[in-house]
Amino acid sequence: MLKEVHMPKLSPKSDEYFFGSWLKEPGDTVKTGDILFEVETDKVISEVQSQEDGVLKEQKVAEGDSTKVGDLVATIEVN
Repeated sequence: MLKEVHMPKLSPKSDEYFFGSWLKEPGDTVKTGDILFEVETDKVISEVQSQEDGVLKEQKVAEGDSTKVGDLVATIEVN
């Protein structure tokens, strides 16, 4: 089953962030707590962790893109 990964709210002051870098690539196995990607918020780099165990299937956002809270950023195939 595919699970969607949405951009979480990382800052009380902003609903829009710059997407930093992917730390997992499509096809990589991920476990709950693994860092999937980094985003820039309020001059801070924040890490976003996986909430699922599975395989990263697709990245929906490119490095450097602007994203908003709730945007679909990836899909994970869960076991």
